[in-house]
Amino acid sequence: MAVTIKDVAKKAGVSPSTVSRVLSNHPRISTQTSIKVKEIMEQLGYHPNIMAKSLVSKTTESICIILPKPAEELFSNLFFMELIRGIVTQANRSGYDVLLSSGANEKEEVEAVARLLKGRRVDGAILLYSRNDDPVIEFLHANNYPFVIVGRSNDHPDVLSVDTDNVQAAYDATKHLISMGHERIGFVSGPPNLTVSQDRMKGYQDALIDAGLEMRPEWIVEGEFLQDSGYRAMSFIMSLPNRPTALVVVDDMVSFGVLRGLHELNFKVPDDICLVSFNNITLSELSTPPISSIDIGIYHLGYTASQMLIQNIQNGEDITYQTRQIIPHRLMIRESSMLSLPKR
Repeated sequence: MAVTIKDVAKKAGVSPSTVSRVLSNHPRISTQTSIKVKEIMEQLGYHPNIMAKSLVSKTTESICIILPKPAEELFSNLFFMELIRGIVTQANRSGYDVLLSSGANEKEEVEAVARLLKGRRVDGAILLYSRNDDPVIEFLHANNYPFVIVGRSNDHPDVLSVDTDNVQAAYDATKHLISMGHERIGFVSGPPNLTVSQDRMKGYQDALIDAGLEMRPEWIVEGEFLQDSGYRAMSFIMSLPNRPTALVVVDDMVSFGVLRGLHELNFKVPDDICLVSFNNITLSELSTPPISSIDIGIYHLGYTASQMLIQNIQNGEDITYQTRQIIPHRLMIRESSMLSLPKR
């Protein structure tokens, strides 16, 4: 027979309503009583009925993570794994469960999110990406559901978001290459509809403009946040008659593809071409050669996004923080960008 609240209350010597208040983290329950009741729950193997609890408290104490597509991008890129680790860690500390949601296309993404939120299965959502004209953001915003974007929204700058200053980060990466004597600097970008690609492109361009350097369209290649994109980009860039001597690459995983492509073409880094990347995932330091990368605090991005969402769910409009949080970045200089060119 299943253990009930009454069983827990009887053994703990408290009323069933006190047990219910412990389950809902009621502020009037003392720490001592809360610890005692939770110990009894564990002893008896009691598990609360989440559906019944949510009907009473009007909260599921669950959030969902809306995954980007394509799926192979997520599961092959350690950036997303570290981001999710930060989200889940903070959510668990706050007593929230985390669900994952995805779709093969934008229509399926909206349908999946609608089922979760309209069906009261989760209290809010975190988007791991930001793109232009996003129907998921439009749905969440129109229905006033709590959500946080990792990135920023061009269409709704007022929504809750946590981000890196990607314009400044790309400016710093490009400026570093300029300081090493490079004047022909290319850019391997991500999908152009993503704000992170747009912002990093702008920072790269601003640095070149400020330094009075040439900016050639053929030195810019767009793709996905996948190794294969970096690999394919090298076949084009390294065949140019006036090719770049250095590259800014939008993501560490893309950089691994860049290194593989350069190796197969018999070019060496940094001897033949230097590069700086973004995200500073663990493998960037362990690659051959180690990759110079902008550390954007991935775990902190996820942790802060989860914290902001749960505070918004619990407090509604009564929030005490800015709607957009910026996580500091720093350039980690390694061997891939450490060859100086003579100044003209």
